[in-house]
Amino acid sequence: MIDRRFFSTFLGLGASSAAVSLAGPQGLQTASAATRGAPAPAPVAAAAASTEHPVTSGAHPAFPPLKQIRAGLLNVGYAELGPAHGPAVICLHGWPYDIHSYVDVAPLLAGEGYRVIVPFLRGHGTTRFLSGRTVRNGQQSVFALDVIALMDALKIERAVLAGFDWGSRTADIVAALWPERCKALVSVSGYLVINREANLKPLAPAVERAWWYQYYFATERGRRAMEDKALRHDLTRLVWDTVSPTWDFDDATFERTAAAFDNPDYAAVVVHNYRWRLGLAEGEHRYDGLEKRLATRPVITVPTITLDPERDPFTAPGDGASYRDRFTGAYEHRTLPGIGHNVPQEAPASFAQAVVDADRF
Repeated sequence: MIDRRFFSTFLGLGASSAAVSLAGPQGLQTASAATRGAPAPAPVAAAAASTEHPVTSGAHPAFPPLKQIRAGLLNVGYAELGPAHGPAVICLHGWPYDIHSYVDVAPLLAGEGYRVIVPFLRGHGTTRFLSGRTVRNGQQSVFALDVIALMDALKIERAVLAGFDWGSRTADIVAALWPERCKALVSVSGYLVINREANLKPLAPAVERAWWYQYYFATERGRRAMEDKALRHDLTRLVWDTVSPTWDFDDATFERTAAAFDNPDYAAVVVHNYRWRLGLAEGEHRYDGLEKRLATRPVITVPTITLDPERDPFTAPGDGASYRDRFTGAYEHRTLPGIGHNVPQEAPASFAQAVVDADRF
C-alpha cells in the first residue's frame, strides 16, 4: 500500500465551484465519509457573514507585528493572535506557502478566545537556523521536532494542531508520536505520514504528472531554479495556479507570500525535502529512530477532523477511505466543494469551523 497521498488525476476533478459559508458543520459535510452523529455545535462568531473564496483584490488583511523566539535549532518567526492565556491553536503552512495562508483563519479563531500561533516553517520567512553548521534538513520528522521545540519555548503544554500540505504532515506526526501534546487535530488531505520505501512505488502516469516539481527538484536544474529568485518566483506561482484552479487570488496576495521564499535556507530545505521523500537524499542518523516509527504508519488517537478539498489535484479518491483506519479516536471527515489545495486561505471559514469542532469532540 502506498503510504503517501493517493492522488486523483490532475484533470477531470469535478466542476463544482460552489462557495461554502461558515454556517456550521452541516454545510461542510457535502460528502462526509464518517461523522460522529452528535448535534452540531454552534458556528464560530460572525459565521453568517463569512464566505469562502474571499475576494483578495483591494484591501488585504494583515497580521500584527511578527514575533521571534529561540526554539530548538531555530529562531522562529511567528504571528500570534488572541488572548495570551486562551487555549492554544498552532496553524502550520505548506509548500509553496507561508503564514499568510492563515491570515483570515487566525482572526476567526482569536475571536473565539483561542491563542493562535502561526509559525514560519524552517527555511521560510523570518525563521532562521541558529547555527551555520546545522544541516538544512527537510525530512519529515524534523518539522515535527521544530513544533515541539516551539511549544516548549512558548510554554504551551497542549495545543490543537491544524495544517495543510507540509503542515498536515507535521501535525499528523506530532499527533501520532506525541499525542500528549496534541489536544485535537485538523488535517487537510488526511494522513500524510511518509513511508519512504512504499513511496518508491510508481503511480499512474496521469497522477504522477501532478508531482512534476518533485521530480524537477531531483535534478540539478531544479535545484538551480529554486536558488534563482526569478525562476523560483515563476515556478511557485505556477504551482499556485494549477493546484488551486478556482481560487481568484490577485498578484499582491501571491507576492506577499513569495517574500517568505527569500529566506537564505529556502532552496536547501525545499530541495532536501523532496529528494529525501524519493530516497535521493539521506536524512540525519540522529532521526533514524523517529523515521522507523513513522514507517510503521502509527495510528492517530487524538480527536481529528480531516478535510478533503474537492479541486485539489492531490486529494485522495474515495472520500477519505484510503486513510480512515489511521484515525482511531473521535473522527469526522469533510469534503469542501469547489476548493483547491490552499484550504485555509481559500476556505477560511470552513477551516476555522473545523478547528472549533475538533476541539469540542
